[in-house]
Amino acid sequence: MSTALVVDDEPQMTMIIGYALETQGFTVLVAHDGATALHLLRSKGVDLVVLDVLMPTIDGLTLCERIRARSDVPIMLLTALAHHDDVIAGLERGADDYVTKPFHPREVALRAAALVRRRETGTVLRIGQLTIDPTARSASMAGARLELPYTEFKLLLHLATHRGNPQSWQDLLRAVWGTTEIIGGRDVVKSTVYRLRSRLSGDGDGTTYVRTIRGAGYVMPDLPPFPEDDPGNTAVT
Repeated sequence: MSTALVVDDEPQMTMIIGYALETQGFTVLVAHDGATALHLLRSKGVDLVVLDVLMPTIDGLTLCERIRARSDVPIMLLTALAHHDDVIAGLERGADDYVTKPFHPREVALRAAALVRRRETGTVLRIGQLTIDPTARSASMAGARLELPYTEFKLLLHLATHRGNPQSWQDLLRAVWGTTEIIGGRDVVKSTVYRLRSRLSGDGDGTTYVRTIRGAGYVMPDLPPFPEDDPGNTAVT
């Protein structure tokens, strides 16, 4: 069971987020200020930090920087929608993801679970005949290496770590490109998905691994991995 530390000076907010995280199997610790958060990080085993940007005494961005200086624990920022500069500053200081207010608590919980899963699978992800090595930034299909540009690899990895959960084009812009403020953003995502599918075409047209959900976005299904010795998992030469 993973442990999440929720840091926010508003008790009601920590209660709402804490409950959502518990539904995803997290044990939840709560801090209402930066000093308490740092103490809990030193004294407890924490697998994830959910951190509000706007806090008194030690603001969230400063706390993010202090946490990253001593730990590689995944950090998710909570920030107001209008404060886009906070997002950039937070990512520069070591945050791994962010959610803008107002948000749905389940979104926070699902993103949190994905962050922890991604860290745990710094090893290798195996989905059907697809293998992804986040550390080596490499991917292969049925044993044959895929030559993926960096952006397409980030898109593939994001869909893989969120497999089973549809991702809107806005979600993908934010996760892969780091912003939703791209002119023609929807078409940018659509064309990148198209190129990625063409590289996954060992299964036909690539839609086995990247599916379109009308009105929701794109999703990678949580396919069971092919056994290592399965003849269907050998490279085609």
